[in-house]
Amino acid sequence: MDTNATRRDAIKAIGTVGTVGLAGCTGGDNATQDQRKSVKAAWLYISEVGDLGWSWAHDQGRKTVAKKYDWLDTAYSEAVNPANSRRVIEQYTRQGYDIIFGTTFEYMDPMLQVAKQNPDTLYEHCSGYKTAENMGRYFGRMYQARFLAGVAAGLVTEANQLGYVAAFPIPEVVRGINAFTLGARSVNDKVTTKVRWTNTWFDPPKEKEAAQTLIDAGVDVMAQHQDSPAAVKAANSANIWATGYDAPMDKFGGDNYLTSPIWHWDVFYEPTLKSVRNRSWKSDFYWKGLKSGLVDLSDWGPSVPKDVKNTVSKKRSAIEKGNLDVWANSKFADKNETFIFQKMSSYVEGVEGKVPK
Repeated sequence: MDTNATRRDAIKAIGTVGTVGLAGCTGGDNATQDQRKSVKAAWLYISEVGDLGWSWAHDQGRKTVAKKYDWLDTAYSEAVNPANSRRVIEQYTRQGYDIIFGTTFEYMDPMLQVAKQNPDTLYEHCSGYKTAENMGRYFGRMYQARFLAGVAAGLVTEANQLGYVAAFPIPEVVRGINAFTLGARSVNDKVTTKVRWTNTWFDPPKEKEAAQTLIDAGVDVMAQHQDSPAAVKAANSANIWATGYDAPMDKFGGDNYLTSPIWHWDVFYEPTLKSVRNRSWKSDFYWKGLKSGLVDLSDWGPSVPKDVKNTVSKKRSAIEKGNLDVWANSKFADKNETFIFQKMSSYVEGVEGKVPK
């Protein structure tokens, strides 16, 4: 059963009311005496699910598990402002949901506050770094897919100038910019990346403006960390190559579409919800990469050269086999997992400028 709480419904409701591991993934398929007869799960999204971006990708995961498990009831609230997230989380908690997923960084502290006050409810936070006994955290090594998209960009560029429309200067976004640039420079050491910040996750007009600024500055490959395909559309209009993010964006990229680093969130949601049903869920940190299937590249665009595809395929295989470390030849080669995840705040060689404070 799917229950959609729209932006208006969410606002109305508001007025009335450590170690890298396998978070929640210890549950098996076999029924046990202590198994829950049903599980109620709720999701909070930062934007509307129809944007083909971040929230859309999470909701695809929700739809997959809702369809697969007849013992699962799901609900979601979209376009939840972080300032209102605590009240929405509290609402789902009061309604008896077994587990609540908060899918943006800004929900971390509000979710933690609610979790501490409601020890019998389970919570999962995406992209953050705080946990509690009943609150886990999860993310994916998207930097691996970013690196591969960068390899493709480095091979097709003629101007040796790449553009990147970025949301907020937090480690998650900086990590992606760096990985993309390292991938490009692994096959073309003349490449540099220009970045334009929007300070918003979803604002198509602002994203388009940032992309156009980069196009005017001479980039001939566009990348992005945004929730809409506005940057891809701008690149298409300018007849330059583009990579999207979160979801396949080929229909917006035209003949010069390369690929998109994308998410398959059901890879995490399926075992996690099974562990909730089996009462084997544990608070932990899930952070897997290409080999797990959680992160991926979309299908190639119609005009991507065969040699580009082959080179990316070889690099991908090396990453999945553990023979290629994205950070090995960078200033971050000796940094630990904690640093890579939550402390990266400067650019690698090849990215122009500095990360805003």
